[in-house]
Amino acid sequence: MSIIIPANSAVTGGFEVANSLMFDGTSAYLTRGAATPTSAQIGTMSLWVKKCKLGATQVLMAWDENSSSYSRLYFNDADRLAFKSLDNSNNYGELITNRKFRDPSAWSHIVCAIDTTNGTAADRIIFYVNGVRETSFDTESQPTQNRNLKIGEAAVYIGRHSSSTYYNGYIAENYYIDGTKYAASNFGEFDDDSSIWKPIDASGSTFGNNGFYLDFEDSSALGNDAAGSNNLTPNNIAATDQATDTCTNNFSTLNPLDNPYPAQPATYSEGNLIGAGTETGFLAGASTIGVSSGKWYAEFKITAGTSSLQVMGVITDPIDDLGTTAPHDSTKFYGVRGNGTKYQPGGSGTTSWAGTWTTNDIISLALDIDNNYLYVAKNGQYADGSGNYDEAFTGSPAAITIASGQTYFFTGGSISTGGGVSLTMASNFGFPSFAISSGNADGNGYGNFEYAVPSNYFSLNSKNLAEYG
Repeated sequence: MSIIIPANSAVTGGFEVANSLMFDGTSAYLTRGAATPTSAQIGTMSLWVKKCKLGATQVLMAWDENSSSYSRLYFNDADRLAFKSLDNSNNYGELITNRKFRDPSAWSHIVCAIDTTNGTAADRIIFYVNGVRETSFDTESQPTQNRNLKIGEAAVYIGRHSSSTYYNGYIAENYYIDGTKYAASNFGEFDDDSSIWKPIDASGSTFGNNGFYLDFEDSSALGNDAAGSNNLTPNNIAATDQATDTCTNNFSTLNPLDNPYPAQPATYSEGNLIGAGTETGFLAGASTIGVSSGKWYAEFKITAGTSSLQVMGVITDPIDDLGTTAPHDSTKFYGVRGNGTKYQPGGSGTTSWAGTWTTNDIISLALDIDNNYLYVAKNGQYADGSGNYDEAFTGSPAAITIASGQTYFFTGGSISTGGGVSLTMASNFGFPSFAISSGNADGNGYGNFEYAVPSNYFSLNSKNLAEYG
């Protein structure tokens, strides 16, 4: 569901995480070959994740000797966190949580701590989620004492195990500790003011022979081990997959759980920043973060579809089932259609309010909830209310009046005027899903936009929400 302040994101101060790595769910992964470990019985995996795809098996970390001998930390197809260890197809350890991970808007911290030498069976594999030990399991089969689980020993993979188990989402602060079992407190702490779990600097950990720390801060070497020389090799990963969406500053994306037309769901890619679909009554998506105060800015690039049958704007309830009502005809939408018509609730279209747009145009939305206005621009020029995009923002461009007392989500989609209506929409809430030729941040230094962010407007992320939301 959409939320106003995402989990694990409203903390300010302390240790800051600059970057994460976005995995596309189809081909991206990191790997390093087999090596002699400090221990194949004792080790700790720690990583922050923001999961984008639901209902599919997705591997986070794996040690893969062959197709029947491996250990892996993953989400199963029921969205449960799991660890499984096979040796010649024999299952030597398996944990599956009862908890499901189905919030694509939030970051979660996961620790899998292993010590098969422990005399207490229940303590040989331990999960921590956001600093709390997991105790409720759908499946719990602990390994026998002193069992070799191949961790730290076989070839290691981040983001996949086999060709059908690619991870779709973001990873930050990815540690592997070879030979030491750490609790979650080695990697995070509860904030004194908010009690939210947050990361701490764990780079001083004892890493062992094959341990590593991936901070993803070098875009030219995204498999770089920031704690030593155990670098991993990127595969199908580009410098543009380095993200500023992190566990200490959570940016909005499009929300795959927001589905106003259940019979015609959208598809999402590139870290839930691109929405696409074809059919009547389709919305490409709405932001995961909603806001009820402040001034906010976002950009959308139309990469495919019939421009005159597209709308961009804000909506007050994106997860509501709109049935057969087109977005622009609903009582919840404020925005502009690609043919230049302005819309407010109830289909009150005002024709020739703005110019048209077409494929590869970038549409800017500046949302002023404090004064109840929405401003719309095309390629950096704002609508003047007389059929053109020709105003600088400081030139008092035309505005769409929005209702007070609402929570607004940025949105874009196609309208229901016949089968085959299509749209592919690339969003930018501060971390762009399309190429940026200029680069503009908001007044707090956050975000990377094609066009200048109006003064006192901000990108949609948790740092700004904590200050202005």
